Amino acid sequence: MACHVLIVDDDPDFRGLAARVIAASDGTVVSQAGTVAAAVAAALELRPGAALVDIGLPDGDGIALARELSALPWQPHVVLTSSNPDAASQEDVRGCGANAFVPKADLPDAPLRRLFTTGP
Repeated sequence: MACHVLIVDDDPDFRGLAARVIAASDGTVVSQAGTVAAAVAAALELRPGAALVDIGLPDGDGIALARELSALPWQPHVVLTSSNPDAASQEDVRGCGANAFVPKADLPDAPLRRLFTTGP
């Protein structure tokens, strides 16, 4: 995947799992964040090329965070995720500038290389 990825999820176990899945796809995990505030700070400091963003975060909405991240000057590619497979519609994905929505259960089999490197 050859890009830096920011993983945003309030579950540290899931962040660790996602980091391993992404690393196995030749990605480099730049940082992990558990809140919207930490994600914004990490993104501004580290300028990741991509972000995996959980929709349900303790201090805000992952869809709104995806909108904020995808609007940054370097336009990181954003993939939304959730344990609820119906948490985001195609309209939600397009509306926030994300590349895709991948349910957490499907993450190990998702085409992450393509999702983190192509536009919405």
